[in-house]
Amino acid sequence: MASGPRIAVFGAGSVGCFIGGSWLAAGCRVVFVGRERVRAEIAEHGMGLSDQDGWRIHLASDLISFSTTPAALKTAEIIALCVKSTGTVTAAKEIARHAKPGATVVSFQNGVSNADTLRSMLPKFTIVQAMVPYNVVHLGHGRWHRATWGDLTAGRSEATRALSERIGDRPGRLRLSDDMKGVLWGKLLFNLNNAINALSGRTILDELGHRDYRRVMAAAVMETLSLLDAAGIEPAKIGQIAPRLLPHAIGAPDFVFRNLFLRIQKIDPKARSSMSDDFAAGRQTEIDFLNGEVVKLAKALGREAPVNAAIVELVKQAEAGIEHVWSPGELRAYVLEGHRGAVGFGY
Repeated sequence: MASGPRIAVFGAGSVGCFIGGSWLAAGCRVVFVGRERVRAEIAEHGMGLSDQDGWRIHLASDLISFSTTPAALKTAEIIALCVKSTGTVTAAKEIARHAKPGATVVSFQNGVSNADTLRSMLPKFTIVQAMVPYNVVHLGHGRWHRATWGDLTAGRSEATRALSERIGDRPGRLRLSDDMKGVLWGKLLFNLNNAINALSGRTILDELGHRDYRRVMAAAVMETLSLLDAAGIEPAKIGQIAPRLLPHAIGAPDFVFRNLFLRIQKIDPKARSSMSDDFAAGRQTEIDFLNGEVVKLAKALGREAPVNAAIVELVKQAEAGIEHVWSPGELRAYVLEGHRGAVGFGY
């Protein structure tokens, strides 16, 4: 029987459904708040969850409380915020309107600045930063599959500590950290591939099989690390590879990459970046909260970030309707050769 604090997953898309469903399976009290199409799909098929480690579960539709209106937030003690970063301001307004003051809002969103926005707009709420390390693939018919590695991580608070203990070591487990700034920047280093994957038009595994795509990512990561050093920010280790080694592992020759990186970083063949889904649906992407954050940091330091700026430019073109699938050689030539500031990175 479900018990514990009342949890609302606000933004029940692929990531929200997987997180909330995992917590529901672990015995938590969860209500989902999302779009009508997701509600209808779950009502018809229930909710099926799985991961690349072999875990599978099916939750019958009558076990799932799903609302299409933010009014469902009113009883929540914990709000797991899973909306896109582009929807943070709108979500904050709905939380202020419907949720009870004093609730804990846990931001499971990409980027490094959402918590600051939430704190400025929700002074009567407790805001906790969190990080989702994995991709979730929507397989249809009420099924969501965790396609890459890692555990959820959140800042340490009374609410997150209690939630972490309740979930335990089950799927959806929640690790706690006292250095969420480092964690978020560590995750963003991996998220720099989101745009490259979307521009490639391929699955993540297929994209990473081409060294020229990886050279672009390696240069973007190295550029970011240089800026983080200048800003005095130490990115946390996310996964099995230390941040300082990541560009070298990513940019390595194919044989080394396959036998080093892919053996320790599990990637499901079906996985695509969330930005690829945005491209397919014609939605605004989170590019300003990913590579755009690097460009923003560079400007604050009086420096430039030519690699990441070039990637932002290409995604903005795609958002504007200029459709183009970039081959490995094309993308490398445009980003690393067309923007001379990138040449010194040597990838």
